Amino acid sequence: MNIFITGASSGIGEYVAYEYAKDGVHLALCARRKEKLDQTADKCREMGAKVTTYSVDVTDQHSTKESIDDFLSKINRIDLVIANAGLGELDALHKGNPTMMNKVINVNVIGVQNTIVPFLPTMLKQASGHIALVGSVASHIAWVGGGAYAASKFAVKALSESWRKTLPKTIDVTLICPGFVESEMTEKAEWKPFVIKTDVAAKKIVNALNKKKKMFIFPWQWHVVIAFKKILELLMVNAARKVYKKRYKN
Repeated sequence: MNIFITGASSGIGEYVAYEYAKDGVHLALCARRKEKLDQTADKCREMGAKVTTYSVDVTDQHSTKESIDDFLSKINRIDLVIANAGLGELDALHKGNPTMMNKVINVNVIGVQNTIVPFLPTMLKQASGHIALVGSVASHIAWVGGGAYAASKFAVKALSESWRKTLPKTIDVTLICPGFVESEMTEKAEWKPFVIKTDVAAKKIVNALNKKKKMFIFPWQWHVVIAFKKILELLMVNAARKVYKKRYKN
């Protein structure tokens, strides 16, 4: 089995790599921080996997494509691509500077496209493959102060839905929507309800990928929150329609 994972130096990407690390698996692990990436790779090798590493920034289309081409040259097929690299930062609107917001969009959206799209000709040729996009519960709910992050994750959700409709059914598309997971990204968050450990999250993600789920939201509490949001919005829309019809019926 040949698997390509971005953001593999820490957090979800690191622990998902550990879940897949075993004999017969060739992992391509990508991240910007070479030292941390090498530590992940060494542990995966100890667990029996063959590992190739690429120190790359997914916002750099050229270097990401070079890494992908190199990995494809080493294997006879690609089974799974996990676009996990992501950035979570608050908007800090009071500063009047959109630089960080732009960076969030670039990493979380452009980075996903740079990771997935170059693999598609190979998947189409082999008539198989599985692409996994790591979104967030923020793909469904925009948080206070997190407009750019939510926008990026809404975009990832849109990409997953469109690609699933566009690509042949022989290529699986999964959108992973975690809530708060213990990681470097969330350690600064003061409010993180339903937070779960990284190793637990990784096991849940791999289980969902094995089942070829179209979308996986976890932990379960977020299903309730998102469902309630949809019901509340529906009630509000229906109420607004009644007011609109009453006001403009003549």
